[in-house]
Amino acid sequence: MNRSIFLSLIVVSSIAAGSACRKGATSAAEEKPATAPAAEAAPAATSAPAPEPVKPVPATIPPVVAKVNGQGIPKADFDRMVTQMEMQAGQAVPAERRDEIYRAVLDQIVTYTALVHEARARGIKVSDAEAKQASDAKIAELRQQIPDEKAFNKALADRGMTLTRLRTDIRNDIAITKMMEAELSGASAVTDADVNEFYTKNPDEFQGVRASHILIRPAGFDEESKKKARATAEDLAKQARGGADFAELARTHSADGSAQQGGDLGFFTKGAMVPAFSNAAFALQPGQVSDVVETQFGFHVIKLAERKDIPLAEASPKIRDFLTAKQRDERQQAFVTQVKSKSKIEVLF
Repeated sequence: MNRSIFLSLIVVSSIAAGSACRKGATSAAEEKPATAPAAEAAPAATSAPAPEPVKPVPATIPPVVAKVNGQGIPKADFDRMVTQMEMQAGQAVPAERRDEIYRAVLDQIVTYTALVHEARARGIKVSDAEAKQASDAKIAELRQQIPDEKAFNKALADRGMTLTRLRTDIRNDIAITKMMEAELSGASAVTDADVNEFYTKNPDEFQGVRASHILIRPAGFDEESKKKARATAEDLAKQARGGADFAELARTHSADGSAQQGGDLGFFTKGAMVPAFSNAAFALQPGQVSDVVETQFGFHVIKLAERKDIPLAEASPKIRDFLTAKQRDERQQAFVTQVKSKSKIEVLF
């Protein structure tokens, strides 16, 4: 089940993440997707359709934010979830995104409540022993991460949470999980034909190159800064074509995280990078150095190492996993939509 539906899991993850270093923004060549079925790669910058206008959220939110099948959802629950999200993000909800984020939070709470009701209506049972075991294990895990009793209690209080509420949410989570697993258990297995079809219809996913790059970021957003950065990149491209060690140039000059590896990005597929970068890389022959390529991250010089087509036999396990996860996600979303559609939902702001 999607983690965003489980309120208790949000608390758990936000407490656990409190002492971890958050990863900052990365370049297109540093991030790697979780769902790509082929080789590991960096995510592409895809153009998403413009979102529909979000209904404004009033300055004052009512004491009861919504009703699901007659059950009121108190503002305290809404506030608790917003607080947890802010603590996990390490910042307050930006004013310009307040409507969007608050509406998303409300939808999550409504969805969660509707699923709890559906699990009860279906008679999904969670024994006291089962609920206690799961709750004790999760609480022990949290206490291990925050062993000081005072700090642990403060972490709960800061998130508007109590141990009693946490145990209740975990019990509900178990019931929802049981219901969802039963609903998804009848899914048909991904066949060899499905795998073959995906492989055939998505050739770009399985044609890979290995390349290195040097990234020069402008010092500012003004034209003069961009001009200087481009000039630096052009000089480095000239040096690389003249026989200079590309890896050493990357280690010395590149602003990308790959600099420590001499700019080596490993293998990636055509749809994996932002379009300008990808198009330039795939246009090169092994050993060739590109002209300067401009992306939203700065100015790149790319050197192609080799090309590699990923055969079906090698790609099949990842394709199967990808299609299986996609099928589960689609069935899960369809089920959630069905549950919400038959529930009586009243949003009160």
